Amino acid sequence: MFYNETIYSVGSFPISVVVADINNDNKSDVVVANRESNTIGVLLNSGNGIFSSQITYQVGHSPWFVAVGDMNRDNILDIAVANYGAGTISVLINQGNGAFLSQVTYTAGYHAYAVAVADVNNDSASDIVVANAGPGNVGVLLNQGNGTFFNQITYKVDKSPVSIAMNDVNNDNKVDIIVANYDSWTVSVLLNNGTGAFLSRSTYSVGTKPQSLAAGDVNNDNEIDIVVANYGSDSVSVLVNRGDGTFLSQVTYPTGTIPYSVVIGDMNGDNNQDIIVANSDSNTIGVLLGTGNGIFLSQLTYSVGTGPLSVAVGDVNNDNKIDIVAANYHGNTISLLLHC
Repeated sequence: MFYNETIYSVGSFPISVVVADINNDNKSDVVVANRESNTIGVLLNSGNGIFSSQITYQVGHSPWFVAVGDMNRDNILDIAVANYGAGTISVLINQGNGAFLSQVTYTAGYHAYAVAVADVNNDSASDIVVANAGPGNVGVLLNQGNGTFFNQITYKVDKSPVSIAMNDVNNDNKVDIIVANYDSWTVSVLLNNGTGAFLSRSTYSVGTKPQSLAAGDVNNDNEIDIVVANYGSDSVSVLVNRGDGTFLSQVTYPTGTIPYSVVIGDMNGDNNQDIIVANSDSNTIGVLLGTGNGIFLSQLTYSVGTGPLSVAVGDVNNDNKIDIVAANYHGNTISLLLHC
């Protein structure tokens, strides 16, 4: 399904990667968080899925996760970074050509581990949500409307939240929060009350040490389901939505060794969502094809670099097929797998 990898050098210990059109040229670019370099790298797509060398921007100490979204309502994607070592969020505003202003930092919690960007209070301005692993909470930083943010409001979850997904799980047109709690072996779902406050929390058991999660409709019933990569049990968990924002017990599928990152996408063009997982100790990407009813086939594996800790998907060469990008933590590279 995919050609052999193409390798691009990035900074030291790349730990998170995103695929998105950063400079509005209708080509998908790559943004990577380089943990040891304390930078994010932007690799612009020069066409046909070929990328320029990274342009780097300084962020906080030990950036752990990167996300993109239009934070100042100019229809151009900006960057948010969770800085694990600093306990902060860095916001880098796009100047309009894929170049970014210097970071503006906001206080998060101890060990800010993951970040997401979404409009949580329906004011057409993108807000920031951060998983604070140390205190076991999520912080919501509401947008003031111009790309600057109020202080975080925190909501308690389980122990060591390390991954966030944002989606409307109960079909009320409000974006909810889904969090993977690494040391509790659970997922927390926080329902939005419509004003950007989250007052209802449900908890679901998953596998050992859930490291990453994604949310999407995996069984074609127009409800948002949850997929979790379980670092400690070499599996992914699938939690199907009952239709009211509550979820059935997990169904698990084996992966490679130490799955560290998971995303969802239609990889074979059959209009069914598939699971893509970075197997960090196997040095592979696993693709579990969906059958359309929430059931998945055994993974197909593709070799990438050393220690892939993050995976992202997108059409990088404009052929209407979804490609894969992996951040190789121990190789200081990213791998590009173009769809055949």
